[in-house]
Amino acid sequence: MPEQPEPAEVPARQNVSFPSAGATAHGYLALPPSGRGPGVLVIQEWWGLTDHIAEVTDRFAAEGFVALAPDLYGGSVAHDSGEAQRLMKALPVARGVELLSGAVGHLLSLPEVTSDTVGAVGFCMGGGFVLYLAAVEPRVSAAVPFYGVIRDELPDFSGLRARVLGHYGERDRSIPPERVEELRETLRRQSGTTPDLRLYPAGHAFLNDRRPSHDPDSADRAWRSTVAFLHEQLG
Repeated sequence: MPEQPEPAEVPARQNVSFPSAGATAHGYLALPPSGRGPGVLVIQEWWGLTDHIAEVTDRFAAEGFVALAPDLYGGSVAHDSGEAQRLMKALPVARGVELLSGAVGHLLSLPEVTSDTVGAVGFCMGGGFVLYLAAVEPRVSAAVPFYGVIRDELPDFSGLRARVLGHYGERDRSIPPERVEELRETLRRQSGTTPDLRLYPAGHAFLNDRRPSHDPDSADRAWRSTVAFLHEQLG
C-alpha cells in the first residue's frame, strides 16, 4: 500500500445519504450530462472518500454513468498511512460488504439509473472490496478491481456472476504478479470463467494522479479499457 501521506483534506466528500445496513449511509453521487445512464459503484482507497475519489466518480459520470461512491468510513479521511491502516482495520470486511450491498440497492432504486445491474470499480482497499462484493452480490455484473488488496483469505467465487477486469502493477510490492496469478486461477477454478487480469509497468496506485506512483500511460490505458468494459457489460 502507499506509504506517503495523502494531502490534507476535510471533511470527506459527501452529497447524498441513503439507508444501508440498518443505518443511514452517505456518499458522493455524480450524474452524467444526459441525466441518465447505467449505474456504477466507485469504492474508495484506504484513505477514505477523498477529493480524488470524488473526481474519479465525476469522470465516470462524464463517460455516461450514474456513479455513486459510498463513504465506508462515515466521514473520516486519513492523512497518513498509519491512520489509513487504523481506519481500514476498524472496518470488518463483512460490514463493508453489507454497506456496499446497500449502496447497490440505492443505486438501482434511482430513476436516473437505466441498467438492471451495476458495475463496481474499486481502488486499493476498494479493489479488494469489489471482489468480496461481486462474490456474493448478483446485482453486480461487472467488477473492476484496480490493484485490489485482499485483506483476508480470498472469498468463495463459486457464486460469482460478474465479469471481471482487473488492473495491477508489475512493480506493486503489496500485490506481486504471483499473487495476481493466484487470484486468476482461483477465480477461474471456482467461477468457471476466466477473468481478464492485466499487468502494467507501474507500481501501486498508478491511477491516482495525487500519488508519487502515478503512471499516466498505464492509468490512461486502464481507464479507457474500464470505460469500454462497463459500457459493454451494462449497456
